[in-house]
Amino acid sequence: MSWIRTVGFEAAAGRLRELYDAAVRRAGRVYGILRVQSVHPEALDASLELYKVLMHGPSPLSRRERELLAVVVSRANRCHY
Repeated sequence: MSWIRTVGFEAAAGRLRELYDAAVRRAGRVYGILRVQSVHPEALDASLELYKVLMHGPSPLSRRERELLAVVVSRANRCHY
């Protein structure tokens, strides 16, 4: 099994703490996909910005279609969505 070092919620400080707090406000918790990027908050921030553009920005696909694609790809990759 692989292991990735992460920064826990209690240990998060600075920009990482801001990102964690925003995640809790948005989703009620900090999901693993965010925690695996926690040792590099700048990368996490950029990843979240990319997500926002892809999922909320202009697109010929509806938001529902984009979410469906994300679920299908996660399922195909045996990833817990």
